[in-house]
Parts: sequence; C-alpha cells; structure tokens
Amino acid sequence: MAVTATAPATGSPAVAARTAAAVVTAALVLLVAALAVVDITQGTAAVGPAEVWQALTGRADPADASVVIASRLPRMTAGLLVGAALGAAGAALQAVSRNVLAAPDTLAVNAGSYLALGLLTVTGVALPLAASSGVAFLGGLAAAAVVVALSGPGADTVRLVLAGSALTLGLSSVTQGLLLLFPEQTDGLYQWGQGSISQNGFGGVAQMAPVAAAGLLGLLLTARRVDALALGDEAARGLGVPVRGTRITVVVLAALLSAAAVTLAGPLGFVGLCAPALVRPLARRIRPFTRTRLGLPTAALAGAGLVLGSDVLLRAVVPAGTAVAVPTGVVTSLLGAVFLVGMALRARDSAAVSAPERLRIPGRAAFLVTLALLAAALAGVTVAAVLLGDTRLLLGDVVNWAQGRAGRSVAFVLDTRVPRVLAALLAGAALALAGALVQAVTRNPLAEPGVLGVSGGAALGAVLLVTTAPLAGSWGIAAAAFAGAAGAAVLVFGLAARGGFGQHRLVLVGVGVSAAAASLISLLIVLTDPFNAAKALTWLSGSTYGRTLPDALPVGAALLLGVAVAVVRRTELDLVSLDEDTPRLLGLRLAPARLGFLAVGVLLSATAVAAAGTIGFVGLVAPHAARALVGRRHVRVVPVAVLLGAALVCAADLLGRTVIAPAQLGAGLMTAVIGTPYFLYLLVRTRRGAGKARC
Repeated sequence: MAVTATAPATGSPAVAARTAAAVVTAALVLLVAALAVVDITQGTAAVGPAEVWQALTGRADPADASVVIASRLPRMTAGLLVGAALGAAGAALQAVSRNVLAAPDTLAVNAGSYLALGLLTVTGVALPLAASSGVAFLGGLAAAAVVVALSGPGADTVRLVLAGSALTLGLSSVTQGLLLLFPEQTDGLYQWGQGSISQNGFGGVAQMAPVAAAGLLGLLLTARRVDALALGDEAARGLGVPVRGTRITVVVLAALLSAAAVTLAGPLGFVGLCAPALVRPLARRIRPFTRTRLGLPTAALAGAGLVLGSDVLLRAVVPAGTAVAVPTGVVTSLLGAVFLVGMALRARDSAAVSAPERLRIPGRAAFLVTLALLAAALAGVTVAAVLLGDTRLLLGDVVNWAQGRAGRSVAFVLDTRVPRVLAALLAGAALALAGALVQAVTRNPLAEPGVLGVSGGAALGAVLLVTTAPLAGSWGIAAAAFAGAAGAAVLVFGLAARGGFGQHRLVLVGVGVSAAAASLISLLIVLTDPFNAAKALTWLSGSTYGRTLPDALPVGAALLLGVAVAVVRRTELDLVSLDEDTPRLLGLRLAPARLGFLAVGVLLSATAVAAAGTIGFVGLVAPHAARALVGRRHVRVVPVAVLLGAALVCAADLLGRTVIAPAQLGAGLMTAVIGTPYFLYLLVRTRRGAGKARC
C-alpha cells in the first residue's frame, strides 16, 4: 500500500509540469501566430485584413494579391525564420557556455558575418544566396573563435561580452570603412546592415530555410550532451560526454544559424540575447523547460515573436510611409540595449575595483627625456600631416602661407589642411586627458569615453543637430554633443555607482548605452535625406574632413580648462585613484571631487566628438601607455597622455588621408583598428592577473 500510495505523489508533479509546459508552448505558438497575422495586415498599400483574406483564398484583386504574396507574406516569413534562428543560436550559446550574456551579438558572430558579406559585396563577386550564406558563416565562426579564445576557458559573464563588444567595434569599423570607400558597390548595405526583414518574394526565404533547419536539427541532436554540460565539465566527462567537441559543435551550429539570419535580413541586434532571457523565467517554474530539447524550440519561438513584435510595434507607432525606411533591427537593438544594461546591474562583477596596477616609477631625468622625445615625435607627425596629402608641400610653402605670401593654390591647400590637423591634435589630446580622468575616478583600467557610452551620447546629440539643422555652427554642434554626452554620463555613472563602480559592471553599462545610442543614430541616418546621411556617416567615422578653425575652438577651450584642472588638482586626482578610504582620511570630500573630474571628462569628450567625430580607444590607449612610461603620478601622466593622444589621432588622420589617396578614411576607423587589439590584450592581461591572484 505504501507503494501504491506514493506512486501518484511522484507522478503527479511530473504530469503537471508536462501539462504546464504544453500549455505555455501552445500559448507562445498562438502569440506568434497572432503577431504574424497582424504583421501581414501592415504596410504602405491600402490592403487591410479583408483584402489579405481574399488574397489568401484566391479571390483578391491582382494588385492586392501581388502586395500580399510578393511582399507581406515573405516579410512575415523572414521574420519568423530569422527570429527563430537567432533565438535558438542564443539559447545554445548560453547553454554551452553557461553564460547568460552569450549571444551572436555579444560573441561578434553577427559582426563577423556582416564584414564577410561586405567584403564579398565590394569585390563584385556575384554568388548565389546559399553561397553567400557560407561566406557569412565563415566570417561569423572566425569572429566567435577569436572571442572565445581571448576570453578564456570558463570566462565570467561580463568578460565574454567585453571581448565580443570590442571585436564587434573593430569589425564594424572596417565594414564602415568599406561603406565610405565603395559607396556605389555598397549602396543600400548600411540600411540592410541595421537588420531589415523586408523581402521581395520567397526566393531568399526558400534558400535559407533548409540552412536554418539543418542548424536547428543539429542542435537538437546534441541536446543531451548540452544538458550534461550544465552539470559541470567534470561531471559531463564522467558521463562520457566529449566536453570540448560538444562546445565546438554547438558554436559551429550556432554560427550557421546566425549566418543564415544575417544573409537573409542583415544583423538584427540582440535577438539572440533577449529571446533566451524571455524563456529563462519559465525554466525556473516549469522543469521541462530546463532541458535543451524543449528550451531550444521555445527560445526559437520567443525569438520569432520578438522580431515580429518589433516589426508590428514599429509599423504601429511610426507612419507607414516612414516605417518602410526604418529597419526592424533598430527596434530590437534598442530593446536589447535596455536588457543589456539591466543584466549588467544584476550580474555579479568578478573584478572588484582596485587601485591601478603597480608600475615602476622612473626618475625625473627619465620623465623629462620621455617628454622631450614625445614632443619631438608630435612635432614630426604634425609637420608631416601639414606637408603630406593629395598635394605635397614644402616647409617653405608653409612659411610663405604663414606670412601671407603663398600662391593661390598653396593657400587653398593649407587653408583646408591646417584646420584638419589642428582639430585632430586637439581632439586626440582631449580624449586622452578625458580617459586619464575617467580611469582615475573609477579606478578602472578599461574605462574610457568611447567604451563608457559618453562618446556615443555626444555623437547622438551632434548627429541629431547635424541631420535636423545642417547649417548649425561649431558652437551649436559642441553644445548638442555636450548635452548628449552629459545625458549618457549621468545614465552610465548613475547606474554603475549603485554597484560601487565595479570594473566590468561600469564598462558593460556603458556598452549598453553605446548600443542604444548607435541604434538611435542609425534611425536618424536612415530617416534623413541622402546628403545629411552621408555627412553624418562620414562624421561618425572620426573624419576631420571639412573642418575649419572655428570648429577647433570649443575643443581647444575645453582642453585648456581640462589641463588646468588636472594640474591644479593633481594631488586630489592621485588620491581619488587610490581607494575609497585614503582620500577621506586626508580630508578630501570624495563625491564632489569625483563629480568635478567626471564633468571635465565629459566636457572634453563632447567637444572632441564635435570637432573630429567619433574616435574610439584613444582615451584607453594613451593613459595606459603613459602610466607604463612614467608611472602613476598624474603630474607626469597628464602631459605624457596628452602628447600621446594628440600624436595618435594626428597620425591616424594622416594615414587615413594618404595611404589610399585620393580616397580617405576617418581617423576614428584607424584608431579602432589599433585600439581593438589593445583592448583585447588588456582583457587577457587582467584575466591572467585574476588567475595569479586566485593562486
């Protein structure tokens, strides 16, 4: 009797859980189906639900039937396919890495696929869609392999995202360079690159559906092994599961799914990150969803619903004529950015805030020699930047121009070139000083204006003014950039302060804010007229093209103020960079000091962005190199960092103007190519340092 009494007790919860799982799954299917029906009824043509029904039953007017069959149904089907592929890929990556922030976006899979397709477009090689998907697959897989290798085995939740975000920025910079260098070959690639599910017929969907189905089937076949990995590597090996082979297989299959999605609709941001997160609460309450065999299809359904829901929301909020030009990926990226910030605040920061690394402290003579060498190098770079370009000049030409005795052609060249060089020098110096201030205040070696979203906020403010008021002056653009930077800084530092400015948490919040700013900038660029879009895109690449002397005045004034504050308050800056207790013991009010230095850093970043566009990683590289050269004292770090930043941006601008002349690349693209490997190197070094500390 004991057995018969306990059998229902053990069976009932299992039956109830399976029933609940079935009910939830059915509800998700109905929700996705409802969104699909609504999506079909939306569009620019006057084809409502009645006309759609008639088209589906074969009784519609030929024009209405053409709209439904050739445009709306393929768009809806593409949304289902892309969302399901990205949702399943994200769920698989998170399961195999045991990392809730792993996704095709955060592992740079989408960025690698996008760059690979961009290179294919530029070469002019015409490949079938399936072959293009293969190219995207190789690009995405290579990017994911780099991120996984750099973040290391057992990478913590945040480090993986930081590595992926940095690589994404570098790869996106290269892709953006292709857009600027080959505008005819890449016409329409920018809008597609924001993620658009619009289709012209079922051809693309029909070719990508088998690829996505193969990837999903492969993941389902590995489901039992993935479930075993959830128990831990040692336990999985004890069960006979090949841990390394399983991880590689899952990453390859996830890259295949992502490649199919990118090939069909471009990189839709953060779908693979958010879809599994929507399913995760279900797994906590309903046990069957913890198994990969059920959780994976459920995440695919959530991804499909997220993409279709974003498309429905976009077309419901934005007028139909305008919504056609807005990619669905802009909406998903905004939602994903909010989610990323929320996850950053909830994630446990594995890297506690500490004082900067101990470095050797060279003597005064060594410091002076270093300063003199950097000053000489800066002078040489400046002279080269003035003399070299599409027209080469001599020093005598510059002397004659300065004295007002130059010929018309020489005067024209120098009148346009000198302001560009000045803007690059001042912007680089301002960004370097801003990075030094921010790293000192947050005691975070990974902090810099670009990574923390401050530069993204400044870019958003400036682009908003540039696209809505093309005739705005230098001071107006600087004011708009400062407003955007201040808003981003308040958001980032306000949220991160709740966690005590944790190293990784602060940077991850900044990455989320940067993603949101980038989405809004993309929205502005897509909606504006072609002339302003090209102007904004060029400006976002960090170009000094078309700068005049008045454009350099705001950043020059901010730099003078910043250097004065850093020199006068150098002792406070040293104390703030130590720890929480020492400044208080010495009578320093920590909060006002932090706020003051951050305000100066925001002002420097905003005016630099207004003068030279978005230039990343200078605020990271220059202060780090300065500390490595002259130690931690800011009376030495500040001048060395300023010289390094000015020389770096000026050299990047010179290379961008001369290497592929007469075509040009923005200084921001060049610094991204340099800064991305350095940022990744810092992540590897901090990982090694953490490993030694644990030992």
